[in-house]
Formats: sequence, C-alpha cells, structure tokens
Amino acid sequence: MSEFKRLDRELIHKGAIVDFYCDTIQVPNGNIAKWDFIKHQGAAAVLPVREDGKLIMVRQYRNALERETLELPAGGLNHPDEPTIEAAQRELAEETGYQADKLELLITICTTVAFCNEKIDIYLATGLSAGDQHLDEDEFINVEVYTVDELCTMIYSGQIQDAKTVAAIMACKNKMA
Repeated sequence: MSEFKRLDRELIHKGAIVDFYCDTIQVPNGNIAKWDFIKHQGAAAVLPVREDGKLIMVRQYRNALERETLELPAGGLNHPDEPTIEAAQRELAEETGYQADKLELLITICTTVAFCNEKIDIYLATGLSAGDQHLDEDEFINVEVYTVDELCTMIYSGQIQDAKTVAAIMACKNKMA
C-alpha cells in the first residue's frame, strides 16, 4: 500500500483553544483530498479518589452541548511543553480545591482521531487534602462525590457521555478490581 502524503496545511482560523486547518492530502491511489484538521496543544485530567474510595467529579455547563455535564477536573496545557502532571495538579486545585499527595498516570486518550490531535493524559489522584476552589471568572463548577459503581450506572444510562470521563472511570474500575 502506498502512503498518505500531506501536500499543504492552510490555517483557516486561529482560536483561543484550537486552530482550524485545511490539509491537502495525497491518498495512496494518487488522488488529492481536502481534510479538516484541528490542532490542540494538549490537556490533562485528573480522577481524584478520596480515602473512602469515592471519586470527586465536577459539574459544569458546556456550551457545545448546551447543558451541564458531570466530568473529571481537566484543562488545557498552558503551553505545549508544560508537563501534563503539573497541569493535572493545577486543574485539580483550581476546579475542586483539593491537593493530591500522589498523582499516577492512569490512561492517555486521543479524543477525536478523525480530525483532531487532542491528547489527554489522565491521572489518578490520591492522598487528597481539601482546600478552596480557584475558578476563572467565567467558570461555575460544582464539586460532587460518587462511588465508581454509581458513575458506571450513569455511563450506561447515558447521563455521562464525556469521553475522557468515561475512559477514566472504566480504567479506574478495572484498576480497583
């Protein structure tokens, strides 16, 4: 099989979180195709586990879905070279107020491989100590606590659909088994 070859990448729009490109690709049969590409500098997420085994989640409004979602504390990297473990610790503190004594890489996901390069490293946080949230002025986040089984029920009923959250909860359940 021949290879795919990118002939051109044109920046269509530079955004605050993502950049949108139109790629010109030569496909294996020699034809030329135009493909969308969304560039993301990466993100980190964290699944905080209390001493009693319950998981700390955040509920917040998501404009793309026009509704609130229940998900992991997470956020984009401040710059492409920022270590994801530092971003995870920062997001945990900002969104939940908690600090973790230990962060362990749980799983890495690529969110939408058909058109976006976003990669999220998801950490398991233990040894938690409570503090105060430090939200951005446009963030309104409620902190909620659940068992793994309660969260799995919400996944299977369609209440939780966020990919990073689903992946993290399932990886955590497998790790605890």
